Amino acid sequence: MSATEIDFYELLGLSRDADGATIKSAYRKLAMQYHPDRNPGCEDSEARFKAISVAYDCLKDPQKRAAYDRFGHAAFQNGGGGGAGPQDFGDIGDIFETIFGQAFGGAGRSQARRGADLRYDMEIALEDAFHGKSTEIEIEVSQTCETCHGSGATPGTGTRRCNLCSGYGKVRAKQGFFVVERPCPNCHGRGEVIESPCRDCRGEGRVDRAQKLDVEIPPGVDTGTRIRLSGKGEAGPRGAPPGDLYIFVHIKPHAIFQREGTTLATRVPISFTKAALGGEIELSDLGGEPVILKVRPGLQSGEQLRQRGAGMPVLQGRGRGDLVIEVQVETPTKLTKEQRALLEQFRELETGEECPESLSFLDRMKNAFGA
Repeated sequence: MSATEIDFYELLGLSRDADGATIKSAYRKLAMQYHPDRNPGCEDSEARFKAISVAYDCLKDPQKRAAYDRFGHAAFQNGGGGGAGPQDFGDIGDIFETIFGQAFGGAGRSQARRGADLRYDMEIALEDAFHGKSTEIEIEVSQTCETCHGSGATPGTGTRRCNLCSGYGKVRAKQGFFVVERPCPNCHGRGEVIESPCRDCRGEGRVDRAQKLDVEIPPGVDTGTRIRLSGKGEAGPRGAPPGDLYIFVHIKPHAIFQREGTTLATRVPISFTKAALGGEIELSDLGGEPVILKVRPGLQSGEQLRQRGAGMPVLQGRGRGDLVIEVQVETPTKLTKEQRALLEQFRELETGEECPESLSFLDRMKNAFGA
């Protein structure tokens, strides 16, 4: 069975709107069923395994899939089959390279394709962002095949020159009076093909495998901070360099503090007697260190107090931001008889001058209504 004899979606049992995860799952199920190691000596199983591998190689790649959806199998045939295919349309770089040669990159085989970069989203507590953190993550990523050491070939075998491009790595097609060069669809621009593909990696030189990585989270990170682990992304095909892994940090909401850059903010309730007479507010910063702020007599609800250098560390810098406290004056809800009696005495002694804002408001009301 050849992959070109049947629709790729039909071959994998998929609908044409299947997403990447569904495509991968369908391929793995069929690959396990028809793998030559599970069906020794069965030529039909081996042919089917090769066919579904070709189909998966196309559909897992967004660009290849888009070309296939538009042109079918003609997208990967030199000359485009019965009509215009994607090999007939080169970008401006292809045209300049063909006309002017090495001045725009030269001709010859294309370089080995670097592995894809990967993304990992990590959620951490605000305390971890304050102190920094050493942690371990586990991801499933394409890694160099241990059987063929990334060559893609069965051990003991090698490669041969590609018959389609004669080892050039590119094929040419005419577009009007231009001659457009594109990577050879048979050898993918390498100029050579593997004689006997490795069974474990199917000639890719890489396999999906779980990997544990140590990650250092520096103090001061914030939501959106990106940490790059060079060379820890997807392995490149057939020994090509790996991509990078990017870790995107997300900070969990905190029970006490809200964060704005390096500034930490919180609301603190205080008694109305402390607000009237003055005193101190005691609390701890994220590092557990005590913070003491002075309350001036007559402090109003909603006013802010600021403690310099008690906020978040500056990422990859020196110093810390500020801690800002918004004061909320709390009115007592449960009074003893003695407390109530004292407040009654205080009310009898009030002149209105003790609360200038209330007095000012009453005056404005009278003026507004002409009282």
